[in-house]
Amino acid sequence: MKKVYLDNASTTQLRPEVIHEMTRVLTEDYGNPSSTHSFGRIAKSVVELSRKSIAKIVNASAQEIVFTSCGTEANNWILRSAVRDLKIERIVLSKIEHHAVLYTVEHLKEEFDIQVDFVAVKHNGEIDLTDLVDLLSQDIKTLVSLMHVNNEIGSILEIEKVGRICEQHNALFHSDMVQSVGKLEIDLKSIPIHFMVASAHKFHGPKGIGFAFIKKNSGLKPLFYGGEQEKGLRPGTEAVHQIAGMAKALELSDANLETERNHIQELKSYLVTQLEIEFPVFEINGTSDGIYTILNVLLPFPDAKTAMILFHLDMKGIAVSRGSACQSGSIKPSHVLAEMLSSDDLKKPSLRISLSHFNTKEDIDLLITALKSI
Repeated sequence: MKKVYLDNASTTQLRPEVIHEMTRVLTEDYGNPSSTHSFGRIAKSVVELSRKSIAKIVNASAQEIVFTSCGTEANNWILRSAVRDLKIERIVLSKIEHHAVLYTVEHLKEEFDIQVDFVAVKHNGEIDLTDLVDLLSQDIKTLVSLMHVNNEIGSILEIEKVGRICEQHNALFHSDMVQSVGKLEIDLKSIPIHFMVASAHKFHGPKGIGFAFIKKNSGLKPLFYGGEQEKGLRPGTEAVHQIAGMAKALELSDANLETERNHIQELKSYLVTQLEIEFPVFEINGTSDGIYTILNVLLPFPDAKTAMILFHLDMKGIAVSRGSACQSGSIKPSHVLAEMLSSDDLKKPSLRISLSHFNTKEDIDLLITALKSI
């Protein structure tokens, strides 16, 4: 049975070149980057060259890139320090953010009694920028936290426009870019943005490593304390092989961006066409012009099929999801879809199908065949 992986929004397959680079670093460059002898200096060089490579691709300065274990850690750090150290009194976000942001803000509200306001979300999953402007008209020290690409429905934030709105209202701007880095062109110098986060395993790099962009002179302080690694902002011995793997993965994603985007967009269009043929009344959750890697669909199946649909597909060797992998053990409906769908539609089966350049038309055909058999 051929296995088909269509859950790339949760994690991605490592590129062979990334595995090779990580293996080389593990074998040859195993020194501690904080050590002053040659082994340490070589490891330090790997870390700093990786930082420069990543900074160049997202158009930031190397000193603004801080390595973390993942996007969740980076989100927690930025939001907590903004409230605790920068004395932010209010956070504006949407109800369709990743739980790494939603739950962090919820706890910060309890702990620091900050004001939390939710910007309106349109029925297609886009952020209502008129409502954002209205919210920012309040004279209160504010941080806006809005993700660049939604991880469940693929809607894309007008990030430059949001940055300008925040700038005009003297608000700090933070964006979770976990689903966009490596898939869209990112130019942090063209966006009035203070903080962003990314995670390597979303762009064919290793798990357990990510990075944050922290604008110069932001005043952020560490989440926890220890050594002086990462200029004291993120203590702990650097995972040199993972950092090198992340840099290699982003270099390859950037170099192949146009070719791979065209291939994946073609697959997505083919998927939509096949769904239209076999399930004419299916609906796309969110906007049809979201990111090319994600398609979230509401299927015309009875409510009774909802609970077992993923199991049936898995038995046929096909991996998809109903939403964020972080919530896969939950029986609750997707908090993202809950903001967009009627209560009746929310009970019906929705699938998130997420693609990568490793996928083929045969994968799509196998998915359609499996869905027809359910």
